[in-house]
Amino acid sequence: METTLNKLPINQVGKIISLNTKESLKRRLLDLGLVNGTEIKKLYKSPLNDPCCYLIRGSVIALRNIDTKEIRISFDQNTESGDE
Repeated sequence: METTLNKLPINQVGKIISLNTKESLKRRLLDLGLVNGTEIKKLYKSPLNDPCCYLIRGSVIALRNIDTKEIRISFDQNTESGDE
């Protein structure tokens, strides 16, 4: 299934397809490791649902929903990821 990162369910793993953000944010996201084909797992969301925490390349990062709406991912909605 293809969608945006903000729609990834908690404990699911997706793969980055593309970043459709402004150049300044795109550079920052690339520096954080969000490159095409990289796996990203949604771990938690804050009490107000923004921001959410993601596991990427062994690091936990928090991203705002406004930014994750511009990140295209693919994921298998029928499988749940195990512990990494």
